[in-house]
Amino acid sequence: MSASMNWIAGDLILLFVLLGSCRYVDAKEISNILFGKIWDVLPCSYALAFVIGLVGVLWVVSWRNADKKYRHEDESVTMETENKLMQDGCVKIFYGTQTGIAKKFSQLLSDAVQEQDIHPDVIDLKDFDPEKHILNEAENDKNIHIFVVSTYVDGNPPDDAVWFYKWLEESTNDFRVQKSLLKGVKYAVFGLGNSEYKLHYNTVSTDIDRMLSELSAVRLMKRGKGNENETESKHGGIDADFEAWKVKLLKIIIPVAKGLAEPKPINIKAPCECSKDKGCCDKKKNKNPEEGQGDAQEEVPFESSSDDEDGEDKEGESVLDLEDLGIVMKKLKKAKDDREQEKKASDGPKEMITPLLRKSLSKQGYKLIGSHSGVKLCRWTKSMLRGRGGCYKHTFYGIESHRCMETTPSLACANKCVFCWRHHTNPVGTEWKWKMDDAQTVIEGALQNHYKMINEFKGVPGVIPERLAEGMKAKHCALSLVGEPIMYPEINKFIKLLHSREISTFLVTNAQFPDAIRTLEPVTQLYVSVDASTKDSLKKIDRPLFRDFWPRFLDSLAALSEKGQRTVYRLTIVKAWNSDEVEAYAKLVDIGKPDFIEVKGVTYCGSSKASSLTMENVPWHEEVVGFVENLASSLNDYEIACEHAHSNCVLLAHKKFKVDGHWHTWIDYDRFHKLIQDFNQSEGKLTFRAENYMAVTPPWAVYGSSEQGFDPQETRFYAKGKKKRDLSGC
Repeated sequence: MSASMNWIAGDLILLFVLLGSCRYVDAKEISNILFGKIWDVLPCSYALAFVIGLVGVLWVVSWRNADKKYRHEDESVTMETENKLMQDGCVKIFYGTQTGIAKKFSQLLSDAVQEQDIHPDVIDLKDFDPEKHILNEAENDKNIHIFVVSTYVDGNPPDDAVWFYKWLEESTNDFRVQKSLLKGVKYAVFGLGNSEYKLHYNTVSTDIDRMLSELSAVRLMKRGKGNENETESKHGGIDADFEAWKVKLLKIIIPVAKGLAEPKPINIKAPCECSKDKGCCDKKKNKNPEEGQGDAQEEVPFESSSDDEDGEDKEGESVLDLEDLGIVMKKLKKAKDDREQEKKASDGPKEMITPLLRKSLSKQGYKLIGSHSGVKLCRWTKSMLRGRGGCYKHTFYGIESHRCMETTPSLACANKCVFCWRHHTNPVGTEWKWKMDDAQTVIEGALQNHYKMINEFKGVPGVIPERLAEGMKAKHCALSLVGEPIMYPEINKFIKLLHSREISTFLVTNAQFPDAIRTLEPVTQLYVSVDASTKDSLKKIDRPLFRDFWPRFLDSLAALSEKGQRTVYRLTIVKAWNSDEVEAYAKLVDIGKPDFIEVKGVTYCGSSKASSLTMENVPWHEEVVGFVENLASSLNDYEIACEHAHSNCVLLAHKKFKVDGHWHTWIDYDRFHKLIQDFNQSEGKLTFRAENYMAVTPPWAVYGSSEQGFDPQETRFYAKGKKKRDLSGC
């Protein structure tokens, strides 16, 4: 109810209360009341009515005073917000972000502006109503508007900027809206993107810059482009790109904000073809220097493909005095020399791990090797060192979790999956373009760092000495830490070095490099991540960089069917996203014909603005089992073989691994190393298949057992006083 309605209601209630209380009390009675003879004058019912009326009067008065107080407070809050958005002479920095980087840059810019004794406001675009504020400021605007906006999936704006982008788009395209709508509004735009997404690189900032200009807003500076792809970034990374743009921006806006200079619009127009050969356009421009300086609504903005920003300071200088020619030539020569030196300095591939990325990954517990590799201690390795249980690979395939090294020779990936446990802090790419460390250096660095982390468990309570000693000799390597290991140019050499040390290999690929799968050396077990079963859902979940991601995905599955060794589909079930695609998954199984199908519920790794994943998307183990049962019923050659309830994981196996009624999902590792040795010595002539190194699965690991995949030789650990909370492996 509005404040005015509250007052009207209060007046009516007060009127009725007074009438009700006075109905039975005349002037004589009131006189007697005043002289203290209330009980003699008033009957009991009359007295009661009077008391009720008096209480009602007091309540209404109190209510109206409280309402007035609250309305005053609400108006104060509203006015504070209005003042923030309507204040004259300040720099307003608007951000639209998905991961928080645009917000961080906006705050950095705000700090820099504040150091110049100018009032800055940092405003989230989701809280900004352009019709209420920017339109009212347009004609007599003393503010400077800075937009720092990222580009999200498929070239769409981030969630925070959706409404503003839509309003701007509709205003631009609606013929009923005058093109002078934002005349007088001064602005600059900085975009955040990744050039690996070539089709949608920085499209949101490009669109915002274009639409603001088309609505006659005054562009103060050429749009800045921040590139997450360090190898193609103009300044070596998105942070450096922003810093360089910020320095130039401050030189322009500070004098304007202080009233020391008038704003100079930057009009970016399409270059004319004939200007390349001193053609007609140059001549026309020289004949009429004033051309192009009319109203902004008559200009057609154009986004130049050139990254050279030196032309900004030369805008409009079409006529040059002869005496200044020598100075200009010196400047041009110096600029050319600087560019050549910069090019020489940047010759050769850059390192994948930038200083900022190194700091971030180190903070997450990675031990980084060289310029593109990493190793980290798995929680299941720690768990088995203390006899608290092994991972699902121990249950399904018989690995010794305390002797398993988790590493990757490539931290880069070709996807940005919504369930990425690194929250997209690792680099991305569609091909190898970084400085490369040789395989020998990578494997030695990985083992050295792994053993160092194992050794740190000396003296830790609960660690079994025999397990610790065994852990100092790795027997398995999970090439699944993060990134895409198959991108590493020396991946085959790396695999051979592991096998030469009798270390088994479990390699995971994201099904975007089919040719690399075909040329891959035999590994102990080759995984392909099958995160979705349709083109649309794969695009939504994996967010691949390749435009032809779906053909690549299908071809990768076909390449998997050509491998002779053990192959696995890894399905990650995201509730409400891909949990209903049983029939489509069954069709994909027919393409790759894997030996095993691992189905695992997605793991929630905490909130991240880079992903909309929540705990609601994590299925219960019973739901995963139900999905697998439905999938098995659609496949003639597969049955449920194992489960690891603690990891929320279930294994489907091809029936060829069920010999005489007993599952053989485990691996005879000694046999594998003998087979791979013969394969290498024969230069690939002595091939072998998955059935040649299978081993019987113990009863406790088989689906339907009471242990649900927990090794009875291990000790299940519970938090004190919380029996139901299983902390094994934590």
